[in-house]
Amino acid sequence: MPNIKSAIKRVQLNKLQNTKNTAARSALKTTIRRFEEAVVNNAETAAEALQKASRALDKAAAKGLIHKNKAARKKSRLAKKYSQINKAS
Repeated sequence: MPNIKSAIKRVQLNKLQNTKNTAARSALKTTIRRFEEAVVNNAETAAEALQKASRALDKAAAKGLIHKNKAARKKSRLAKKYSQINKAS
């Protein structure tokens, strides 16, 4: 445990930020999972779920939660899944 006041404060802020980042990453994964469930179960809501997932990925990349290339790759793969179900139906 640090003895210097600024270091103590830094530890507390790091814990708080870590908690926020973990929650945000979890919410992002949930959004992506909801899209994948919509693709399987309900093709009508898949378009809306894709839009929400893309927006969430963009926000996460902007905040630095994930790398921008990772966000782009995930968006591309989700769009590819969506286009495949549109082709099939």
